Amino acid sequence: MMVAPARIAVLIPCYNEEATIERVVADFRAALPTAAIYVYDNNSKDRTIEVAQQAGAIVRNETRQGKGNVVRRMFADIEADIYILADGDDTYDAAAAPQLAQVLVAEGYDVVSGKRIATGQAAYRAGHVLGNRMLTGLTAMMFRVKIADLLTGYRVMSRRFVKSFPFTAEGFGIETELTVHAVRLLMPVVELDTRYKERPEGSVSKLNTWRDGFRILFTIALLVREERPLVFFSGIFLLFAILSLLIGAPVVYEYAKTGLVPRLPSAVLSTALMVLAFLSLASGLILDTVTRGRWEAKRMAYLAIPGPQGLQLP
Repeated sequence: MMVAPARIAVLIPCYNEEATIERVVADFRAALPTAAIYVYDNNSKDRTIEVAQQAGAIVRNETRQGKGNVVRRMFADIEADIYILADGDDTYDAAAAPQLAQVLVAEGYDVVSGKRIATGQAAYRAGHVLGNRMLTGLTAMMFRVKIADLLTGYRVMSRRFVKSFPFTAEGFGIETELTVHAVRLLMPVVELDTRYKERPEGSVSKLNTWRDGFRILFTIALLVREERPLVFFSGIFLLFAILSLLIGAPVVYEYAKTGLVPRLPSAVLSTALMVLAFLSLASGLILDTVTRGRWEAKRMAYLAIPGPQGLQLP
């Protein structure tokens, strides 16, 4: 029986990428001649749409600002068997896409991430390297996963990953949520080294190191609260409990020594903080049970979609 070739979709979110989008579309067209290349414009002020259309891409619009909003729209709209997500700034190696797709199909992975290996000093700024390492390390610790490049924008994904992904991030936190979704649902994932180039002349980065770094940190905190509530609320429990003991210890000492409670406000505050501590712990225990039920429902939705094994690459 003949097996139809896998449908491959290249997803390129864009915002003011007039200087690079033609080259990006051409490179992916050369690497994957049969793939459908989609460029979703996010309110660009330059000629990104016109240039992408001239290059032969399928161009659509998403008016809600933010990369997360664009990727959410792409995942909802586009039907394919294999999805390749890359930025439109010509920093990722399109020639590596066939190899990443081959690994996805041959090994049955749901996500193959392109771990960025800089080809020049200007490609990967020192501040971004440090920030990526810190955020990657924090995510690895919180979600017990071994990853080296949390914030890569180059991913090859299976259909069952894309269509089981109810994410909420609006901006650059999307990369964090992509990783956590795969990890929490116990999906098979792998990282492969890929070249990371510096931006061509005339192309300007949209990433703000501090602003977007704090947004990603906030996204990690929200994901810990939603996916590991016992860990999140246990942290609050420890904070309140320690404060309560620090404030209440002198009061208890005075009472043991004199039989009097001269610091009544401190005693009341210490008691209130300890009550809040145990309320937080109880909330964590309850929400952990709820999260388990949500996890099982998401896992069943994921398993209902066929995996990439057996797909025939063009």
